Amino acid sequence: MQYRRSKTGGGRYFFTVVTENRHKIFTNDETVDLLRQAFYQVMEKRPFVVDAAVILPDHLHCIWTLPENDNDFPVRWRLIKTWFTKHCGPEHKRHPGTSRIKRKEQGIWQRRYWEHLIRDDMDYEHHVHYIHYNQVKHNYCREPAKWPYSSIHKFIRQGIVARDWGSSGIVLPDTVGHE
Repeated sequence: MQYRRSKTGGGRYFFTVVTENRHKIFTNDETVDLLRQAFYQVMEKRPFVVDAAVILPDHLHCIWTLPENDNDFPVRWRLIKTWFTKHCGPEHKRHPGTSRIKRKEQGIWQRRYWEHLIRDDMDYEHHVHYIHYNQVKHNYCREPAKWPYSSIHKFIRQGIVARDWGSSGIVLPDTVGHE
């Protein structure tokens, strides 16, 4: 069976990207900054907007808005992963137990990723909340604003959410983030 991706030009997409074998790569500022640099490098050549994002030790979630008449997020993800892999240190490459070592691949990223085409404003809001609460869900902190690698800080600065947003928990439809 061939997997078919949704491809809507100018669309908004929610993504989940996971490290190979859930290896905890993004545990320090330097590695997270390197991932940000990978995004910036690709955005210069193939523009898109990151609406919301969170980087956790073994995965990340983000929402992108693509330019009008452009639906090529697979190439963007390939370029981001490739740039990061080329520039990260050897401590993140070829982890024991990585299934792709035999094929001489780096073994930093899972090959696939999850994408979801955002359907409407409510779907967008739910996915932004999912992203901004994910670090609490995974027990990395008790309040979303305590996690340093999240776009919630931009949302707080812009007055979109209060600094204590999500401190008492949030309720989302069961399908959000798991479609």
